[in-house]
Amino acid sequence: MREKIKTTALIVLVALSLLQSYLLAYSMPGLGATVRSDQDYVNAEPMGTATSVESVIFPEELVIHLGGNKHTVIYPGTQFYEMILNQRIQGREFKGFQRSPSDVLNWEEIRKNDIGIELRFENGIPVELLQKLLKLEGDLLFLNETIDRIWIFKTTGTEEIRTFFFSSDGEMVYESVRADLTVRDVQDYVGFGQFQPKYSMTGDGLYIPLGPIQTTEMLFPYETYTPDLMQRSLFFDPSTTRALEDRGGSQIYTDGKRGLQVEQNGKWISYTDPSAPQITENLLSDNVYASVDFVNQHGGWDGVHRFVNAIPGGEGKDIRFKQYVEQYPVIPTPPFRYGYMRLTLQQGVVTEYSRSLITLGPESESRSVRWLPGGDGLQETLKNYKRRSEVTALFPALQAAPVDEKQLRFTPVWAVRLKDGTEEMLAAAYPIGYEPPEQQDSSAQGSVDDGGADADSATAATGAGAAALSAGGGSQLFFGDRK
Repeated sequence: MREKIKTTALIVLVALSLLQSYLLAYSMPGLGATVRSDQDYVNAEPMGTATSVESVIFPEELVIHLGGNKHTVIYPGTQFYEMILNQRIQGREFKGFQRSPSDVLNWEEIRKNDIGIELRFENGIPVELLQKLLKLEGDLLFLNETIDRIWIFKTTGTEEIRTFFFSSDGEMVYESVRADLTVRDVQDYVGFGQFQPKYSMTGDGLYIPLGPIQTTEMLFPYETYTPDLMQRSLFFDPSTTRALEDRGGSQIYTDGKRGLQVEQNGKWISYTDPSAPQITENLLSDNVYASVDFVNQHGGWDGVHRFVNAIPGGEGKDIRFKQYVEQYPVIPTPPFRYGYMRLTLQQGVVTEYSRSLITLGPESESRSVRWLPGGDGLQETLKNYKRRSEVTALFPALQAAPVDEKQLRFTPVWAVRLKDGTEEMLAAAYPIGYEPPEQQDSSAQGSVDDGGADADSATAATGAGAAALSAGGGSQLFFGDRK
């Protein structure tokens, strides 16, 4: 009898064990989600708008060479920039790349004499990301490169179009011998440039307008995300965080591993996650994708931003997105921080994240015409700049400063970028109400002097630019999603 009871009990236990195994494997919802990665977060309420990698990849500027050592520079967000890039370059194919040393041609002579266009990318961009902007086909050597310039030009006295991609280390160039471009394409680029301010070039490759250029000062309303909102967005379980205050008055949120510091009267955050894997190998392109996804989920985007390789030749872990207000990039106005997002990643995992909590209103409240100096005055200012030997770029920009708790003023300036990546104001705009003296621009017509064939090119190009100006108005801005 006792043996029968033991046998029965054993059968029951085995049956219960089998039933439990079945339930664990098939019947218990949510068991597959019990393991979480270091960067799983609760779903916070939506904040800013999301964007795509395609929308943050675009050249810092287009330099158009008009021939006869005349040039012009076209900046993002303007009508001609969009017409050239989106309508005449993006749809073309670039194939058959041939690799050569960077000194394969005399670039100074080409810049002075041959009509063409340069697309310039600050600190370089991996070809894998450049493929989001252009149709590129090449071998592994080319596909693994980082490119900081693309130069398309028509050789003097011929109908030949040549296209070169420059490596950011300055050592190699890649010529696309099967580029889908025609003489008429280059003529059109030049035609758009005919109606822009003319620039001269310094010995070290900076472009300076021959006269003042017109810009705009703007006053924008703004709101701010609350620190609590960012806390709920960035922490895995906000209920486990605690709030502290340091001696400087900054708020600090921490869950024991991650930290969120709120500074600048609640308008700037610095987030750190030291628990992320510390691995030296990083792929810049992978980190850019991860950065865009992270920002989409944690704060979103306030307007247009451009991807910047924060440290040229670095490990690929530092990512920066520079903000634009209309056609102008925003540079820092110390001690006020605004105008960029910066992320540090290790193999796609964000370890640091800094950004503004300010979001601009959809329209400016006021606008004023301001003129930036050019010509000899700007040349002299640049010459006397204390760090002149370190300057790598000169460009018009905006400095942002809070007027009160509800408004930001954006003031146009000439800015310089230095070898270490620092950006500073070089020259302020003339006061509101200043009007430059009228100047006869003899370079607007007939500036392309390249023999009989290129005289016709100049006429056709000028006609293309005039038609575009007539159709589009010439002053409209077209900053939108680039796909």
